[in-house]
Amino acid sequence: MQAGPTHTFELDVVQCHAMLKAKNPPLLIDCRELNEYTHCRIEGATLVPLSNFIGTAEEEFPSAETPAIIYCHHGVRSLNAVNYLREQGFTHSYSMAGGIDQWSLLIDQKVPRY
Repeated sequence: MQAGPTHTFELDVVQCHAMLKAKNPPLLIDCRELNEYTHCRIEGATLVPLSNFIGTAEEEFPSAETPAIIYCHHGVRSLNAVNYLREQGFTHSYSMAGGIDQWSLLIDQKVPRY
């Protein structure tokens, strides 16, 4: 079963995949911890662990208008990250509903599940 968006700033993995394949893709930020990122990741993602997110994530953005997709394992940490970013004025940031687990199930089965 696909985890669907529950907030206005969430996108499902199909929407995220389409955006990432576009001519001008958004930033892709993985907010999981290093051991998770080392185990598996979505190609092109930049690691900014949620434990270091405050005051660090903003450095990845060329401007507050830069679109970004944030993901984690199942979508809970990325919601927290996006809430923080939006409070800082990064209003084009979105959480990937279902996280890398849904990505592995529906988009790229070569990405290991854990």
